[in-house]
Amino acid sequence: MIQSTRQTLRIYAGPKARAHIREHGLLPEHIHVIPGAAGGPKGLILGPIDRLLFGSWLPKSSQPIHLVGASIGAWRMATACLASPIDGFIRLERDYVHQDYPLAPGQRRPTAQQVSESFQSNLESFYLGHISQVLHHPRYRLHVLCSRGKHLLSKEHGFLTPLGYAMAYLSNAISRRTMGIWLERTVFSSPGAAGLGGRPFEIDDFATRELRLTEENFLQAVQASCSIPFALKAVPAIADAPAGAYWDGGITDYHLHLNYQGLVLYPHFQRAVVPGWLDKQLKARHRPTAFLDNTIVLAPDPAWVACLPNQKLPDRTDFVTYSNDLKARIRNWTIAIGESQRLADEFNEWLTRPDFDRVEPL
Repeated sequence: MIQSTRQTLRIYAGPKARAHIREHGLLPEHIHVIPGAAGGPKGLILGPIDRLLFGSWLPKSSQPIHLVGASIGAWRMATACLASPIDGFIRLERDYVHQDYPLAPGQRRPTAQQVSESFQSNLESFYLGHISQVLHHPRYRLHVLCSRGKHLLSKEHGFLTPLGYAMAYLSNAISRRTMGIWLERTVFSSPGAAGLGGRPFEIDDFATRELRLTEENFLQAVQASCSIPFALKAVPAIADAPAGAYWDGGITDYHLHLNYQGLVLYPHFQRAVVPGWLDKQLKARHRPTAFLDNTIVLAPDPAWVACLPNQKLPDRTDFVTYSNDLKARIRNWTIAIGESQRLADEFNEWLTRPDFDRVEPL
């Protein structure tokens, strides 16, 4: 157990969200949107908050809510739509932590084919028999974001795919809109609950296609949303969707920095909401914009993160660091996840006794 008297949770809010909290506080019936960011193992620390929100807090209200996810965020948000979300989140955590890919002598990391086949099998086991309840949840409308490749990226290829991503990187350096030449944001949305409107964000900021999420394409869309280039294989085709290779939704929308409508509650693993995966090194794009004016971000205090194993959140580099020591990775990830219960406990305490002085500008 990590001993600390520091606050673990930081609460940030855009100007309109801060004004709302100052005037009305924060009640479950105020929430219109919950995003789930890409970020791989980092998302594991949000499990306790997910269980609090979807297990006990949001059920106190009855309004429809949009759940928007990319990569592991799509897996989390789809899990929230299950009939037993707490059980689902516990299983998601267990399945993710215990991933194991047998390596040949001298092999440092699994092949993209190995990871994709394992993940496909896991998704089928996780959701088969439950897809209808996810798509037709009485309150939640699920939006799964993928990135559809165009031109050089329209098919996965040993030489053309790296070249296509190099072109996308250069285009993105010019502007996010220019990257739309190579990659299209694709939003798969469930049919929705009665009385629930369309998507909860504008789409005029980037090349976007909207499609229906169905029982036929659900598993393909979620797998594509989690298919990190070169770490997993692209999904080569999705039912009822245009031709093209489909990759991780985080490429176009890493942290879902979208022009949201309505009050947004965003459990996140850091303060910055980075627009796209290729923007990670472009620090000028990490600043908040008017898109996030209605957004409340729940994030861990960096000082708390520094007390975790290896002084960081779990991340994808751990698969290589612990490639030959599965037990050590599981042990350190389990410690980090256990400590993250403090995030949920502190938020629950704040909800009981709201202190506006803790709400920092985003």
